[in-house]
Amino acid sequence: MARERFPSVRSVYVRNDPQERAEQLFVTRDVTTVLRFQQPCTDAGTKILGWEGRFEPVVCAGKRVLIEPVQTLEPEDRFLLVVRLADGTEVPFTISGSSWKEGEWPDQQVNVFLEPDAPDALRKQLEEYKERERELWEQLRVESFTGSSENHTLAALLTQGAVRFTPFVARKAWIFKKEDSNIQATVLTDGKEKMAVLFRVTNRDPSTPWRLMDARLFVLPPGFQPPLFVGEGRPFALRTDKKVIPPGETGYVAVVADRSAFDSPQGPTKLFLGIFRHDGMMAAHVTLDRSLFKK
Repeated sequence: MARERFPSVRSVYVRNDPQERAEQLFVTRDVTTVLRFQQPCTDAGTKILGWEGRFEPVVCAGKRVLIEPVQTLEPEDRFLLVVRLADGTEVPFTISGSSWKEGEWPDQQVNVFLEPDAPDALRKQLEEYKERERELWEQLRVESFTGSSENHTLAALLTQGAVRFTPFVARKAWIFKKEDSNIQATVLTDGKEKMAVLFRVTNRDPSTPWRLMDARLFVLPPGFQPPLFVGEGRPFALRTDKKVIPPGETGYVAVVADRSAFDSPQGPTKLFLGIFRHDGMMAAHVTLDRSLFKK
C-alpha cells in the first residue's frame, strides 16, 4: 500500500534586486530539486559554475529549473547557480549539500517569487502562515507534556539510556515493524507508584525524517479494543531525545505516568497509550494495566 508523502516544498521571496543576495538551496545526491518561477527561464545564461562531474546538466523546462547532483555534497560545499529568465533578469542561488539540521533539509521544490506583493505571492504567504500556525499549535500541544516535574526528569533519563539512574525495571516489550520504521516499545515500572513506556524508533525511510507529532494516554473502557480513543485522557510526562530522527538513525520517546492514572470511579481500569508521527498516523501503541506492578 502506498504511503502518503510530504514533499519538502518552500518558497523564497526576493524583495529587492535579485543580484543583491543569493538564496541558498540544499540538495542531495540523485534527487532532483525543482525551482519554480512565475515566468519562463532560458537555457542561454542559466548555468551552475563548476558543475562538471558534480551535477547533471541543469535543465530549463518552461517556468521550472531542474537540478540534480550526481555526487554527495557536504553542507560546507558551495556552487553558484545563475538562472536567466525570459525578460533577461538573472537570479543567483548558492547550492549546498543538505543535512538533517533544522533549516538544511533537502529541497524538493522551491517556489521563487520576484514580486512578493503580487496576488499569487501574497496568497502563498498566507497559506504558509496558516501552515506555520498549525505546526506551532501542534508543537505547543506536545510541549504541554514536557514540563519540569519529577516524571519529566525520569522520562529524560530514559531517553538518554540512563535507566540505571531511575527506579524502573522493564516488564514487557513489543516490536512494531513497518515499511518506514522499526519501533520497540518497552514498558517499565518502579513496582510501586510510577510506570513508563520507552519507544526506540529507528527511521527506515530513505529520505524522510521521522518526527513525533503527538502522544495520547486514554482510559480503555470495558468492551473496547485498541486503538480506539473514546475514553478519558490521563496526564503524563513526555520527553524525546531528538526533535527529528533523520533517515537511518534512531531516537527515543519516553512517557512516564503515575499509578493513579489507572484509578476511576468504577475501579481500576486499563490504559491505552499511542504515539503519532508527523503525518498524523499512529506509529505504535500499547495497552497497560495494574498487573504491571505485581512483583
